[in-house]
Amino acid sequence: MKQNERECFSELESFSSWLEKHNKTENTIKTYKGVLHSFYKWMLLKNEYIDELSKEHLQAYIHHLEVEGKSASTIGKTLAAFSLFAHFIEKPSLVHGIEVRSSSNHKETMPEHLDHEEREKLLASVKKDGNLRDIAIVYILLHTGIRVSELCHLDRGDVIQDEIGSGLIVRGQKGEIKRTIPLSKEAGEHVNRYLSRIIRHQEALFLSNIGQRMTTRAVQYMLKKYDVNPHKLRHTFCYELVHKGVDLATVAQLAGHSDINVTKRYASLASANLKEAINRVFA
Repeated sequence: MKQNERECFSELESFSSWLEKHNKTENTIKTYKGVLHSFYKWMLLKNEYIDELSKEHLQAYIHHLEVEGKSASTIGKTLAAFSLFAHFIEKPSLVHGIEVRSSSNHKETMPEHLDHEEREKLLASVKKDGNLRDIAIVYILLHTGIRVSELCHLDRGDVIQDEIGSGLIVRGQKGEIKRTIPLSKEAGEHVNRYLSRIIRHQEALFLSNIGQRMTTRAVQYMLKKYDVNPHKLRHTFCYELVHKGVDLATVAQLAGHSDINVTKRYASLASANLKEAINRVFA
């Protein structure tokens, strides 16, 4: 292994450890590590050295991905990985001003979400099936936007119930509090109904059918019969907040976005839909 390759490998491992210390999920660490690995390979092919990394290198790699026809989702993940890596090496200015070619096809570049009719159909279907656990899960994912991994880590004690209302405490992998999210009145009612039926000494908020803490795979499998996935419910939560005029900083805080540029995608989608409505009426 050449010296430059060894340096790249060592940097990747250090970056992974840094992400773990900052409470990033296992999937996020795997994704960002993969992004950096691909970027390092590209740098090595060009005989560029990581210790000489510049904004021009990052910009050139983004353009390389665009030329290869990579999806907006892939490019977005790359930018997010670059942003965190820049903070890791204490050079945040590396990502300032990086340009991404805009696309007029918002259906491909923006997160997929449920419209009003689809949301109502989903809620009606899960209520009809009558499983209090599944109803509570769908309402939490749809009305709080938490990640499925965060949902699975919820304990019964993370449900807040006081005179102000109900909410959820979202914790990191080591149990530290990351954020607190209020529950809507309707979501709170369904969570309370579910809580009234489970045994008092149950620690995990949601258990599988075999009595173990719910896994992300189990939640995904449950939602599959309703033709949705956790990501779509999270995107719906974020989009609806932005669409109803909630400021981006608040949406980012509720969703747990470490980079507000991630939140801005929903603002772009909302603007695109408004433009489409005007064109449909007056064109």
